[in-house]
Amino acid sequence: MTDNRRSRVTTEGVERSPNRALLRATGFGDDDFKKPVVGVANAHSTITPCNMGIGGLASRAEEALRKAGAMPQVFGTITVSDGISMGTEGMKYSLVSREVIADSIETVANAQSMDGLLAFGGCDKNMPGALIAMGRLDIPAVFVYGGTIRPGHYNGRDLTVVSAFEAVGEYCAHRIDSEELLEIERHACPGAGSCGGMYTANTMASLIETMGMSLPYSSTMAAEDEEKAKNAEESAKVLVEAVKKQILPRQILTRLAFENAIAVTMAIGGTTNAVLHLLAIAHAVDVPLTIDDFAAMRERVPVLCDLKPWGRYVATDLHRAGGIPQVMKILLSNGLLHGEALSVTGRTIGEILEKIPDEPSRDQDVIRPFRNPVLERGHIAILRGNLAPDGSVAKVTSLRPVPFTGPARVFDSEESCMEAILTGKIKTGDVIVIRYEGPVGGPGMREMLAPTAALVGEGLGESVALITDGRFSGGTRGMVVGHVAPEAASGGPIALVVDGDPITIDSGRSSLRLEVPEVEILRRRAAWCPPPPRYIRGVLAKYARQVSSASEGAVTD
Repeated sequence: MTDNRRSRVTTEGVERSPNRALLRATGFGDDDFKKPVVGVANAHSTITPCNMGIGGLASRAEEALRKAGAMPQVFGTITVSDGISMGTEGMKYSLVSREVIADSIETVANAQSMDGLLAFGGCDKNMPGALIAMGRLDIPAVFVYGGTIRPGHYNGRDLTVVSAFEAVGEYCAHRIDSEELLEIERHACPGAGSCGGMYTANTMASLIETMGMSLPYSSTMAAEDEEKAKNAEESAKVLVEAVKKQILPRQILTRLAFENAIAVTMAIGGTTNAVLHLLAIAHAVDVPLTIDDFAAMRERVPVLCDLKPWGRYVATDLHRAGGIPQVMKILLSNGLLHGEALSVTGRTIGEILEKIPDEPSRDQDVIRPFRNPVLERGHIAILRGNLAPDGSVAKVTSLRPVPFTGPARVFDSEESCMEAILTGKIKTGDVIVIRYEGPVGGPGMREMLAPTAALVGEGLGESVALITDGRFSGGTRGMVVGHVAPEAASGGPIALVVDGDPITIDSGRSSLRLEVPEVEILRRRAAWCPPPPRYIRGVLAKYARQVSSASEGAVTD
């Protein structure tokens, strides 16, 4: 424990009296100045069901910290709801919020010289935002996930929030009537917790557990179950021990931990956003990591879990089947996980998994045996080519024809594309191009769940491709390629595509190509002019000026 962190609380003498006087007002007694000060970053909010149960969890943890001999200091962090803002201008703030969360946690923890950090989060950007802050701070820290939502039920099937998005496309294609659309909306989200499939929130929570920054089994617990509250209390106790032993995030978030996280991303069929967020977290702890590391892991690790958005099950089903520890043990048993990596508990990953069976239980089919995977190799492919010289990220399923070539249908915003889809202007075989939606161009790199869900709802999910310099929701399925870099606003080749140009997506060869002669591409480049920024003041303007390429994690520092 460094002296400069503790000195503000523990140094005796009159020169510290003003500082101590303020702390007494918050509840410190004489003996409390000798205890470690632990920040509780509380992301409670009624803005989104993902975070509306976090306040109670934070209160349970606060009391557990006091009983364990620490002095908790609770402060708020922001959240926005990706699902509620999806398809609107507000979605531009989603990825920006990751940076705001990281900056705010770093600011409070350093300004108040905290000895440890317990961070709570539920919606998508809470997790990477908190981990980025932990990496920068490098004080003992534990992340506590708010938990997943239980599935909704209607007409004999499980529902998630993505069901509501896809129902819009079904309604527009006259596959369901307005009453069924309304019933799906009413039943999709039954209570508190993050979106139920292996979407971004559940994926990132799973990867934080994999990397050892949260407790085993914590990433698949239901938000409203008592075990989640007990997990918050146990996390507090583990953090106090980590403070005593000085187990630091940079000892845990090593290259081995990131390789483990990428392996689990593939095995659980996780979101493409994992690429963006793991790159950003690695940047925060100075661990070299590139998109090519995901490409290499794809060749080694199969998809083992049959989870939504393109599978059958949700996160609570995975929890009952053995959770992330069971997935990790299968990978460890097959030489695809680093068991020597450290966790915040002080134990190695191998020690944590020691008593987990090598094979999943035979009375479930959520987690497949290694010899009988859902897909033979990972579902996240890194594509390069003359349309994405710096790379792009594709989600690949077994239903996808490879290669796929079709004429470009070009849109300079998500809204204009959505209008074309809902009015029947997109046809089988088209390759939709949505551009100027990247980190700089959007700004904010909006997720394209509304267009992709509408395509699925209209029955075009496997016959129409969509590429973008924006990104996708973890709930997206279909033939999609995102994170195209360089982005259009930075002069990337995606800015040069015109309607009708043939585009080829070939995940087998990891290729994304504009089938236009090079001389024509050069002619178009000479004529291209960068568009004016969409915002000149405020957080989006500041973000656009600072943010890096998606291929580097869209970081701002």
